[in-house]
Amino acid sequence: MYFYSVKANTMRIVFLSTLSLLFLFSCTTKKSTSNANISEVKDPGAFVIAFGSCNDHLRPNLLWDDILNTKPDVWIWGGDNIYADTDDIEKMRQMYKEQNEIADYAKLIAEVPIIGTWDDHDYGKNDAGIEYVSKVESQDAFLDFMGVPADSPRRNQEGTYTYHDYRAGGKKIRVILLDTRYFRTALTDGTEGARYQPNADGEGELLGETQWMWLGQTLTNSGADFHVIMSSIQFWSADHGWEKWANFPHEVTRFKKLLSSAKPKGTILLSGDRHISEFSGGKIEGLPYELIDFTSSGLTHAYRDYTGEYNPTRIGEVVFTESFGLVVIHPFTGKVEFQMLGDNGEVLQEISRTY
Repeated sequence: MYFYSVKANTMRIVFLSTLSLLFLFSCTTKKSTSNANISEVKDPGAFVIAFGSCNDHLRPNLLWDDILNTKPDVWIWGGDNIYADTDDIEKMRQMYKEQNEIADYAKLIAEVPIIGTWDDHDYGKNDAGIEYVSKVESQDAFLDFMGVPADSPRRNQEGTYTYHDYRAGGKKIRVILLDTRYFRTALTDGTEGARYQPNADGEGELLGETQWMWLGQTLTNSGADFHVIMSSIQFWSADHGWEKWANFPHEVTRFKKLLSSAKPKGTILLSGDRHISEFSGGKIEGLPYELIDFTSSGLTHAYRDYTGEYNPTRIGEVVFTESFGLVVIHPFTGKVEFQMLGDNGEVLQEISRTY
């Protein structure tokens, strides 16, 4: 598989690097869900992120062994981690329990740090937002599923947003997890076959003011060399009739302005939700690189009847079979490789960028 050739090249780069860089950083992995400390990764020449979304524990979970084979430094849930769709929190907790007991996923938990965000179905209701009546209890069940300690500050905040810091090869990688559910206000019903259409500019909220303030601080003061931002819904793809950032045009503008002013290094977006996988990209004023949005969806069920969808920001083709995403950051070179992987580790599509 291409991934293994990547690791081989990485090791050659490592041996050509100075001995001081090799011994400066620990080769142990700390399985911490807290953002208070920086976790050192096993291989200083590569930071490997595996991620995915849209996972139904009652369907065949075929990809966990393939995910384990990539030897990720972290697994990131991108939302719809279970399909609960219920106000019954005990029923939701039982679903999380059953997911945790799936044999290959249990192996992943034992070997790899697990972090992530939620989307609507694990939040508790299809397409729900701020109005969902059981969101406080649902958040508590979600944090339990993520293994968040009982004394974590996340237990006392509204919303699941957080960040985690990692270090590889002397470079700092900040993984930022957004909550696009807890504060999201009403959507506008669509026309001509679209479920939703964009709200009037300035109408409604996606992240909420508290999360926006936190995100500004998290990007501006990070000191990180790479920033990986998980948003459960797509950012660049704006013309489909489903949930997306573009349903709140002023929030898209605000995020672009934040990136322009904060100028975070090496920013990458991850997303899910759609039951298709695709790469999208575009330029942000003030950033010297293309902002990639890597959508990976779904893990257990994909939109196999897909026939086409307009997305002028798309890079490559749409994958509409079950898959997960892999992002390999090479800190010594600044190269980042993006792969969509299917069953048996098949590479379905890949691109790379240098930051």
